[in-house]
Amino acid sequence: MEFIWILFAFICGLGAKMLALPPLIGFLCAGFILNYLGVEPATNLDTLADLGITLMLFTIGLKLNVRDLLKPEVWASTLGHMGVWIAVIASGMLLLTTLSVPWFSELDLQSAAVLAFALSFSSTVCIVKLLEETGESKTRHGRLAIGVLVMQDIVAVLFLVVSTGKVPSLWAAALLGLYWVRPLLDRLLDKAGHGELLPLTGFFLALGSYELFSLVGIKGDLGALICGMLLATSPKATELNKALLSFKDIFLIGFFLSIGFTALPDLSMIIIAVLLAILIPVKFGMFFLMFCGLRLRGRTAYLSALALANFSEFGLIVAAISTDAGWLSNEWLVIIALAVSVSFIITSVLYRSAHTLYLFYKTIVRRFERDQRLVEDIVHQPQGARMLIVGLGRVGKGALHTLTELRGEQVWGMDSDRIRVSRMQDEGKQVFFGDGEDADLWESMDTSSVRLVMLAMPSLEDMENITLQLRTANYQGEIAAIARYEDEYDKLLAVGVDHVFNFYTEAGTGFAEESLQVVDGIPIHLAPLNPGQPG
Repeated sequence: MEFIWILFAFICGLGAKMLALPPLIGFLCAGFILNYLGVEPATNLDTLADLGITLMLFTIGLKLNVRDLLKPEVWASTLGHMGVWIAVIASGMLLLTTLSVPWFSELDLQSAAVLAFALSFSSTVCIVKLLEETGESKTRHGRLAIGVLVMQDIVAVLFLVVSTGKVPSLWAAALLGLYWVRPLLDRLLDKAGHGELLPLTGFFLALGSYELFSLVGIKGDLGALICGMLLATSPKATELNKALLSFKDIFLIGFFLSIGFTALPDLSMIIIAVLLAILIPVKFGMFFLMFCGLRLRGRTAYLSALALANFSEFGLIVAAISTDAGWLSNEWLVIIALAVSVSFIITSVLYRSAHTLYLFYKTIVRRFERDQRLVEDIVHQPQGARMLIVGLGRVGKGALHTLTELRGEQVWGMDSDRIRVSRMQDEGKQVFFGDGEDADLWESMDTSSVRLVMLAMPSLEDMENITLQLRTANYQGEIAAIARYEDEYDKLLAVGVDHVFNFYTEAGTGFAEESLQVVDGIPIHLAPLNPGQPG
């Protein structure tokens, strides 16, 4: 990548962050600025963009449960939304055609349907990026949104087959044999160890599966996704995902920059793109009503719909194919690129305040809920809990193990990753499924006996939001949290956290205490939560 791209990406990304906006908005702006200045994109920019998307889909697969795709709330909402959207939006575009609105006056039924189809997809790159940054990729609404995106990718593959006439070869059937290769892939990851060979193995598997699927006439990105799904149950799936995280983020910068190089718009194109962005609330409303109709909780429906309320980079691919086929004029490619960029900005800004907005509008949202809930959405409350650990990653799991040995059945754990919770329940741990940022959960949970809530989560925003939800629900006990960086300490105290512990300092202290216990036999006891009161 040329230095000028890095320079502009850094300046614009930093500027967006200083304005409390996601850096990806800055990267989008950098691409359009460089294009305006006449900078020519080199071929390796597209290569970086493709690498980023391939790695992203591979890492999505690493966290995806295939059974999630078979749930009605995933496949029925995807296909139902797409069908209704195309019918409504195409009809609206034809209406604009009769009114001789610029750029719409040239559309016929086929081109209007193609445009509506292009805008029906939601952005995998934007949504997954946001969910990962907010630590919500494994929550109920995060998994639902990702499931819908995967179903949309399957529809995209079918469209490419039909529109390009490229039918997969007979060898494509042999790809079913990959299921029986999975044990070998697990062994390969195990042999790769924990060093630099592990991310290299991830590159090999992601790009190798891409090429394998491309060879038999199937979209290569789908191959990366499926390979990741095959490895989702591997013991090293989480470690591999973390090893690839930084690489994926760097390469995706190339994707956001490349959007700006699509073409330079004129004023009329910008106006039409902004008009198309007005459809985003329509998209949100359709998804929300569809999810509620499938008996999802109002909050889950609201958050999933808000995440999916944008346009997709795949719309650019549909537009490119359509212009080559003569269904659309070349100018529509520029308009859709602008509309996609605007939708990224809208989603990135709104989703950051999603939980705060829900607090204001939850009464309205709940009116759309069905009386009968899905089994997955029924929360089982802990009985007799005096200490509750929220977040059962490495830190939370370790705290749960230690406190359970000392306080027994008084200690419970909660996590938004249903697979993790199920695994720990099988091990006999006192844990239950729940999203700490769910205002409804805290309002319905009896926390009168809980004296301490421990927030063991990597995201500062998550811990701030949970603290706000707890205080709003009139929780009277103590709240403790882990700070990974010095600047997080005061922020956590400011939102109402009572005790903040430095992650690395406490790790060092614990290491020293355990070492002393081994060498000198010094017993380490947990002090009472409140001196003078029974533990």
